[in-house]
Amino acid sequence: MDTSQLAVVVAAYNEGERIAATVTALRAAFPGASIFVADDGSTDQTAARAAQAGAEVVSSRKLIGKGGAATLGARAALLTEPELVLLCDGDLAQSAKELGVLLETVERGDAELAVARFARKLGGGFGFAVGFARWAINNLVGVEFAAPISGQRAIRADALAEVLPFAPRFGMEIGMTVDAIRAGYSVIEVKLDLEHRATGRSWRGFAHRSRQLVDFVAVWLSRRLRG
Repeated sequence: MDTSQLAVVVAAYNEGERIAATVTALRAAFPGASIFVADDGSTDQTAARAAQAGAEVVSSRKLIGKGGAATLGARAALLTEPELVLLCDGDLAQSAKELGVLLETVERGDAELAVARFARKLGGGFGFAVGFARWAINNLVGVEFAAPISGQRAIRADALAEVLPFAPRFGMEIGMTVDAIRAGYSVIEVKLDLEHRATGRSWRGFAHRSRQLVDFVAVWLSRRLRG
């Protein structure tokens, strides 16, 4: 594909240790693409290191949650008038180079939105939060996904414009999937060999997944009310 017609939005919060590697991998894989790091008010060196690696940083200045920060980044990306937009998380590091398969899937016309499914399970808890996310999407639009909260997504720019703003905080991916399907767009999952900074079965990991679950319930309720 012509990567000059591509914009990349990288969601990041306190990813100072991995963001430079992620941006560097994206720049190598997609030369000519506009790369935006949507920094959710990080308190470490995320913004500085992303800029040093060659990304344009769009910062919320304070913690507003993934969905809010990614919305700012996506709106900035759309101003470059791309044909395709790639969304990903800031902790992929070198494995970000594998995301081209998502773009190829959308470019071929297989779907308007392609979502990465990790080929290998890394970390995680007992599956309650992901299980609820899977159920919520199925309940709302009648489709079951293996990776309902994957942040690695390629989407046509016109479709992205229709699903903005993203749902707040960790509800972003559930809301995006539901909104895309309700708008008549097709969504497909693609298995990719990706790596990320996984949360394990520690108290921090369980606290993180508890916050996710609260946001998942909130976005399910909001989309259910919308009908």
